[in-house]
Amino acid sequence: MHMLMVMLAGILLLGVFLLFGWLWGHSLAGVATGAKVFLPAWLIVATVNLWVGVSRAGYTVMQELPILAANFAVPAAIAVLAAWQVSRA
Repeated sequence: MHMLMVMLAGILLLGVFLLFGWLWGHSLAGVATGAKVFLPAWLIVATVNLWVGVSRAGYTVMQELPILAANFAVPAAIAVLAAWQVSRA
């Protein structure tokens, strides 16, 4: 359940980045930039989630790595798809 909540939080955060990209750029290029800026920010957030799982929940790094991959990959794939779609338009 926690994994799903983290992924949904990532998708919501992506929406915020896309919105701010539109507000700052006033174009689809700004939206694409927002999606690209989201990727490193989301990697940091997902890595912090890994750290919390290791330091507080008692999991090992090897147990948390697949969770990090899934938590990062789903919102990142949506961000890449969004950047690709708006750059084509």
